[in-house]
Amino acid sequence: MGKDVIIACDFQNKQDTIDFLNKFTTEKLFLKIGMELFYAEGPDIVKEIKKRGHKIFLDLKLHDIPNTVNKTMAVLSKLDIDMCNVHAAGTIDMMKSALDGLKREDGSRPILIAVTQLTSTSEQKMKNELLIDKPMEEVVIQYSKNAKIAGLDGVVCSPLEARQSKRSSWKKFFNYYTRNKI
Repeated sequence: MGKDVIIACDFQNKQDTIDFLNKFTTEKLFLKIGMELFYAEGPDIVKEIKKRGHKIFLDLKLHDIPNTVNKTMAVLSKLDIDMCNVHAAGTIDMMKSALDGLKREDGSRPILIAVTQLTSTSEQKMKNELLIDKPMEEVVIQYSKNAKIAGLDGVVCSPLEARQSKRSSWKKFFNYYTRNKI
């Protein structure tokens, strides 16, 4: 996946998505399907896109008890998705359960990454609303370490936090995407 560009299909419905995909008749794309489109159209949108030969990053950011996440990931994995994610705040056990649920009968599985913090989460909100008194950078590094311990393939974090993380021993682990524009 190293040089793949993932294109966000932030469309409201199947028709808008298909209209977009029809512009790419010969190219095979790597597409992000988020909650809005997936919840509006269900698994059929994933099946339609896979039928066209495209890769899919199913961006649902699961965060629930380990058993529920495990069973949900098993269902999603059967859709032949290529990548998906969880919230790193869901604990090491939850992330391990997610990974276990993704395993297919042939031993393969989609790439699994963890979101460290959402774009809308500021350090002030972490302190005042979530009662997390550590600096954002420290929290992101700890969540990233937890994701690595759980066996995940990478994390999503801001380039601001990635700078420090890359200096750490976790350098090879980080797959990061921008959370904030620099």
